[in-house]
Amino acid sequence: TVFMQGNEVFKHAVRSMQMAAIKALEMAGLEGKDVDVFIPHQANLRIIEATRERAGIPKEKTIVTIDHIANISAATIPISLDEAVRAGKIKKGDIVLFDAFGGGFTWASAVLRW
Repeated sequence: TVFMQGNEVFKHAVRSMQMAAIKALEMAGLEGKDVDVFIPHQANLRIIEATRERAGIPKEKTIVTIDHIANISAATIPISLDEAVRAGKIKKGDIVLFDAFGGGFTWASAVLRW
């Protein structure tokens, strides 16, 4: 029998995404407060909020699409990015932080200036 230990997955996802986000920001010479737009993987709102909070990113900078497009696996970040761009939430020169966690317990983050 295969079963998921949801609480352990939650803890690992938050810890991994937080560490990856902070590392990516440090490598860019930035901190959470410098982020203009935060686009995390849309696994669930609890993971998004816990990661954002621990990485020091203001709530109003976070793009959340899980409420209307759900967790659509590897497509959550590109679709959330497209939605944010179309809504005018990302402007030229903005610091955008992408943060992901997924299948196989893999994770990554990237920072870019739009």
